[in-house]
Amino acid sequence: MSGPAKRGLGRGLGSLIPTAPVESTGDPAAAGSSAPAAPASVAAGEGGTGTSLAPVDGAYFAELPIGQIVPNAVQPRQVFDEEALAELVHSIREVGLLQPIVVRARGPESYELIMGERRWRASQEAGLTAIPAIVRQTEDVDMLRDALLENLHRSQLNPLEEASAYAQLLEDFGCTHDELAQRIGRSRPQISNTLRLLRLTPAVQRRVAAGVLSAGHARALLAIEDPDLQDRLAQRVIAEGISVRGLEEIVAVGEPGRAARQVRRKPVAPGLAELADRLGDRFETRVKVDLGQRKGKITVEFASLDDLRRIVALMDPDKTD
Repeated sequence: MSGPAKRGLGRGLGSLIPTAPVESTGDPAAAGSSAPAAPASVAAGEGGTGTSLAPVDGAYFAELPIGQIVPNAVQPRQVFDEEALAELVHSIREVGLLQPIVVRARGPESYELIMGERRWRASQEAGLTAIPAIVRQTEDVDMLRDALLENLHRSQLNPLEEASAYAQLLEDFGCTHDELAQRIGRSRPQISNTLRLLRLTPAVQRRVAAGVLSAGHARALLAIEDPDLQDRLAQRVIAEGISVRGLEEIVAVGEPGRAARQVRRKPVAPGLAELADRLGDRFETRVKVDLGQRKGKITVEFASLDDLRRIVALMDPDKTD
């Protein structure tokens, strides 16, 4: 089994939440007084995100031993796509886990999963001994979501951290693209383009997280479907100091020989990505468009039953219940 994944490349939502429990001045029960104090390394501010973040009542960020976490007994999701899980395992081994799980304390050294069982399972398979987690001490998910949205204004995230934070807010906390855009002062296309960075190969993601590749370079590389070619072009950008415009021209005309043929091998792929983004904007949720050799698949995600009804109404506005 592979060793622990690389760390220090960013923590997504973990970069937006303080690394120690917030002391409550109100009702101890409301603040989750039965929860244990944060580990010494957390309370001391290890890996802290600075003093600019607003306090998040009833929650803190920590790196927890993975063996101290148990799955939620009432988790409705029982089937996990093996292929998608294997891809996540590979990504964690290469890049690390940028989207922390959400847990609640069940005892001094015991935690129960609230959100992120797929990430927890993949982290175990990837060989992690500790996992980034938001420890929630209250039952108010909306409060935690709103605090994280507010802290997006206050924290300087690298592009990959920002994309991971957006993805987790959309997936775990039921945010919409509109809500994200309004709360952080970004346009919906900007959010969609940032989320696309998560489609880069792990090697390119590492370079983006480390700051040696800009978000503009990363977006240009998204037009390259071949992973090896994408990695080679990223290496050229760093070695030769190629500008974003220069990289866009290279991608448009293709590198000499084999590389050029690989760039043109799937001319429809960029159109599929754009179509997925347009559908996501239309339905205000994440939409995936996958094309196989014989058939394709469109996946539309929803956060709740009410959200599903909203999406169905958008798909078929003439039909009423």
